Amino acid sequence: MGAGGEWWDLTDAAGNRLGRTHPRADPDLPHGTFHIVAATWAVGPDGRLLVAQRAATKTFPLEWEFPAGSALAGESSRDAAARELGEEAGIQVDPAHLRPVGRSHERTQLVDIYVVHLDAAVDPVPQPEEVAASEWVTLAEVDRRRREALFARPWLNRLDLFWRELADAVAAAPGGRPS
Repeated sequence: MGAGGEWWDLTDAAGNRLGRTHPRADPDLPHGTFHIVAATWAVGPDGRLLVAQRAATKTFPLEWEFPAGSALAGESSRDAAARELGEEAGIQVDPAHLRPVGRSHERTQLVDIYVVHLDAAVDPVPQPEEVAASEWVTLAEVDRRRREALFARPWLNRLDLFWRELADAVAAAPGGRPS
């Protein structure tokens, strides 16, 4: 990273690194390039999912999402997902335990979604500048918030795209319930 803040690796539409970086502070990525965003669905042993409410100072203020953030230059998507879960919720996981779910192709970003099943209940510790609140909720509650558009707009699209995979991830937890 440079002295000016975070830097992202630029990729092509398939997620291949192009050998160039771009500062996060500059919203205009070169045409036809993308950066990687990594998100984690953390599933507790009872099948509940960790959701986070965005800080009031962020875009999409006080809307719900799953822990996520941009991969930094030189960082793998999986490592970014684990780092963001740690930073935003205080939950440390081995990146090797994250299972890929899918990728959402968006305007300037490729959003990689992972799932991790936790062996024990963990109290999240939100990072105040990023997250106003965190809570463990059922799949039915995620669905209610989705239908009522309480999730940040980008997450509404991602949930529509990967709803079946989310339901399967919950069902795979020891205490999960089939949808």
